[in-house]
Amino acid sequence: MKKGVSFFSFDMDVDLLDASKKAAQAGYEGVELVLSEAGSLNMSTSDKALYGLRVGIEDLGLAVCSVGAWNLWEYNLAGNDVSAGAHAQDIVKKQIDCAQALGADAILVVPGWVGTNFAPGITSYDQAYDNAQRRLAQLAPYAKAAGVHIGVENVWNKFLLSPLELKRFLDEIDSPFVGAYFDVGNIIYIGYPDQWIRILGQKHIKRIHFSDARESQAGLGMFVDLLAGDVDFGAVMAALRDIGYDDWITVEFLPNYKQFPYQAITNAKLSLDTILSIK
Repeated sequence: MKKGVSFFSFDMDVDLLDASKKAAQAGYEGVELVLSEAGSLNMSTSDKALYGLRVGIEDLGLAVCSVGAWNLWEYNLAGNDVSAGAHAQDIVKKQIDCAQALGADAILVVPGWVGTNFAPGITSYDQAYDNAQRRLAQLAPYAKAAGVHIGVENVWNKFLLSPLELKRFLDEIDSPFVGAYFDVGNIIYIGYPDQWIRILGQKHIKRIHFSDARESQAGLGMFVDLLAGDVDFGAVMAALRDIGYDDWITVEFLPNYKQFPYQAITNAKLSLDTILSIK
């Protein structure tokens, strides 16, 4: 499995090449870049700028493993607002364009929300299901044409709350270019990551995030450094091997290191090495 680090772990205006240099020094093989409305990688970033960014990252010996998007928390892909939904689709298209230009074959997509305390509005669950599924199905041909897989992430959105439901959601879209971007830490409050991995299987899982969390905590305070929480990484590794997953493992953590933010990269890499050595 290849080792990557997500730039969701930093502020959206992080210097991408500086962070990539730190990732290379720590021994990662790839980085997950993150799109935003006004950050370093944004909706107006040109093809020329993307090419320069790719060259700079590849000169460090790294690959771009995937592309996420901060701004999908501003525009609800599952909401009833037609304008916001259309802009959310435009964000996903820009992610796909960026991924293709940067040499990545997957993007991380927040599928919208029924409700959450950090994004506006509440949508009826059944309407959210239909809206998100329809919009993702419409995006599937665009993803296929670019050779980029859409990975729907399990997030704190009161939506797609079981592995059976997410599997059904993806089966109904019925595109090999729309799958799951599974985060093992995000699921701790409602389930067991090894069960989700086996149920979704290799057919649906496009990418994996490694994060860790404590069940006894609530909100963002539950997320901790790898191996400091309640994720059973032995069970996770067994499940990944059982389904034959052998692609990117991308670590994600909160920006808790206020004085030396890049120290988290090194610490997470050491923990990642330990986890991937589990037999």
